[in-house]
Amino acid sequence: MGVMKVRGLNELIERVGKVDRVGIEERVAKYGTRSIKKSSKVFGLKMAVNMVDLTTLEGNDTRGKVESLCHKALRPHDDLDVPTVAAVCVYPAMVKHAAKIVKGTPVRIASVATAFPSGQAPLKTRLEEVKSAVKDGADEIDMVITRGAFLAGETRQVQDEIAAVRDACGEATLKVILETGELQTYDNIRAASFLAMEVLRPGDFIKTSTGKTTNNATLGNNQVMLEAIRDFYFETGTEIAMKPAGGIRTAKQALTFLVAVKETLGDNWLNNTRYRFGASSVLNDLLRQLVKEETGNYQAPYTFSEASGGY
Repeated sequence: MGVMKVRGLNELIERVGKVDRVGIEERVAKYGTRSIKKSSKVFGLKMAVNMVDLTTLEGNDTRGKVESLCHKALRPHDDLDVPTVAAVCVYPAMVKHAAKIVKGTPVRIASVATAFPSGQAPLKTRLEEVKSAVKDGADEIDMVITRGAFLAGETRQVQDEIAAVRDACGEATLKVILETGELQTYDNIRAASFLAMEVLRPGDFIKTSTGKTTNNATLGNNQVMLEAIRDFYFETGTEIAMKPAGGIRTAKQALTFLVAVKETLGDNWLNNTRYRFGASSVLNDLLRQLVKEETGNYQAPYTFSEASGGY
């Protein structure tokens, strides 16, 4: 397909195709009806644990809080046979503290950058923030697009900025946050997905949300993005990864999102190099469900340490 040379948002939407809103809503309504039981449920719960980006993104974050988060990422539960989470996600200033705990382990270090969550800073400033985080040890960068520019039809500006951040990442993986709740329509979400994917590398991510707005990850916008990834893969052979973030709080929700992945993209995307949850609050419920499957009893929520002050 090549990198898009588009003049405006309407042209971009026409090029990548419009979304059948009714079809999307009907499709995602069926995912929650799938029955997952016993060994398949345990397998899915552990898979979901291994896909979590354990996150703290608060103004009162401290070195101690980040280090505690890292220890939980490495060992989510003392007694259960569960994997590590996928990554810890922190502000750039906290990357060096996370690196002391998890560098060299299966847990990756992700850092939000580019003036997260607003994206409202000069491009030079945003790029310097990315480079600093990578230098301090970040394996992954979560960036936000300039939503105002996108909605104003300045699609080339947005795409050029994504490309510049990708280059600033060096070898680090890039996750591009669309902030779907602010993009208003499924057509815009699909268009923004393609705009980003055109300049990403295989294994980079598109991501629904910052987790800092009122409308975060939904099955509907997740489905629009999954189908964009599928269509882009059929056209280019490039495998782009996906990360829903914000609003996923229960194990049941997480399993439903995994059903969507399996039925839309197949088993190749059912691993943490192709799919993540930006949903720290879901981790404890995943652990509660695993304890229930092992012992037959639910544990009280306070049995588990707090995952974070993040998503």
